[in-house]
Amino acid sequence: MAANYNNSAWFYDRLSRIVYGKALVNAQVYLLKHVPANSNVLIAGGGTGWILEELSNIHPTGLNITYVEIAEHMMALSQKRNIASNKVTFINDAIENIVLSTDFDVVITPFLFDNFTEQTLEKVFAHIHSLLKRDGLWLNTDFQLTGKWWQQVLLKTMFLFFKVICGIEASRLPAIGRRFTEAGYKVVDRKTFFGDFIVTEVYTR
Repeated sequence: MAANYNNSAWFYDRLSRIVYGKALVNAQVYLLKHVPANSNVLIAGGGTGWILEELSNIHPTGLNITYVEIAEHMMALSQKRNIASNKVTFINDAIENIVLSTDFDVVITPFLFDNFTEQTLEKVFAHIHSLLKRDGLWLNTDFQLTGKWWQQVLLKTMFLFFKVICGIEASRLPAIGRRFTEAGYKVVDRKTFFGDFIVTEVYTR
């Protein structure tokens, strides 16, 4: 069963700022400069939708965005965002359940993969991979462990909290970077935040 963040929609952004300050937002915004004008964009697991406004600040028009979010309360917040003159198709479902015919120029996965076990990640990754154009860009932001003791403590606390509140299946961080490497992706930009605990990367096929 896929994680559903309905129960946390009303406090999710505020909680993230209390714990991480602006690091979660800054990590995702850093990548958006790579989104080309007039591109087809897939956002999988967009949360409360603030990223739509950030994208629209860069490209006020010309983007064709497919916005996928499983939590209906998160989706309701997303649909209230200012998207300027861009076109956004909202889909309230898990990304792995959706059949899409579009070959996307850009895929954005913000803190999506840490919800999954290795087995589920393999399936979800393969599905999203199939939706990206051969020369497309994949913008991914997530947590990573670099050997600092506090990272493990914070990560375990997060997993326990969101397992209880939102039913996430993961109890440890899956090997996200390995999936990209095995699928033949190369990193074209990379930056870390919050003591290297957050990593944001742009991949190309």
